[in-house]
Amino acid sequence: MNLAAFEAFVKVMETGSISLAAEQLFITQPAVTKRIHSLEDYFGVKLFESAGRGVQATHAAHSLLPKVKSWLNELGDIHHTLSHEQDQVQGKLKIGTSHHIGLHHLPQHLKYYVQHFPNVKLDVHFVDSEQAHEQVLAGDLELAFLTLPPQGDERLNYVTIWNDPLVFVAAPFHPLAQKKNLALEDLIEYPSLLPAIQTYTSQITLAEFEKKGLKPKITMSNNPLESIRMLAEIGLGWSVLPKTLLNQDLAQLDIPFEMNRKLGMVWHPGRTQSRAVQELINMMKVY
Repeated sequence: MNLAAFEAFVKVMETGSISLAAEQLFITQPAVTKRIHSLEDYFGVKLFESAGRGVQATHAAHSLLPKVKSWLNELGDIHHTLSHEQDQVQGKLKIGTSHHIGLHHLPQHLKYYVQHFPNVKLDVHFVDSEQAHEQVLAGDLELAFLTLPPQGDERLNYVTIWNDPLVFVAAPFHPLAQKKNLALEDLIEYPSLLPAIQTYTSQITLAEFEKKGLKPKITMSNNPLESIRMLAEIGLGWSVLPKTLLNQDLAQLDIPFEMNRKLGMVWHPGRTQSRAVQELINMMKVY
């Protein structure tokens, strides 16, 4: 039984799809199916059943998943320990990043890293900040770059790297864009476009309204900030975006107070760290 079969099993469980698992593993769908069948033959159980265009995990698969993930994490720790003892910067490094950080803040740093440590296989996963936070806690990611939560978890280590000012925006032709010295009370008269309620950015924004006993008129919520920017540009409502995303198709609303979110990295200090992740953490601390 090879390691790739277990990795394919976990990926199918996470995505609920053979095709998505194949896409994320950079292999063909038949290759994923073959690996799953090898597990089923080995354990003598059925792991997945057809369900429309996807697959449905069986009870046996749900029972197997936590054991396989625990075993893969332990195997990774063994590899990290041996790598650390040999003082080598090599092996696989699995990190997560939010789309905003991955697209606008991280590329130059990761480019420098891969050029200086060519023996490291960097495995980058684009996920929401909240999901990345949970995956670091669960041991599924070694390191994540994300919007730091308003309240951290004492089990994790956090380092702030970027200060990310948030601004209220709307299309230049939106009625709010024509007004000066706005208050939050003015905004609740118009539809808003905000990230999903569970996101840290929404929590920061809504906290300001709650201080005044106000509630925005949320007509649409989307997670990717680039998607929200597009919807605001065409005039569907006002929004809150990082100042770095302002462009000629958006106007910053004249509201006399500031909001900020902190962007940085998080890792689990209880997990054995490879030289690969130590070098990346140290490099980003210097930035």
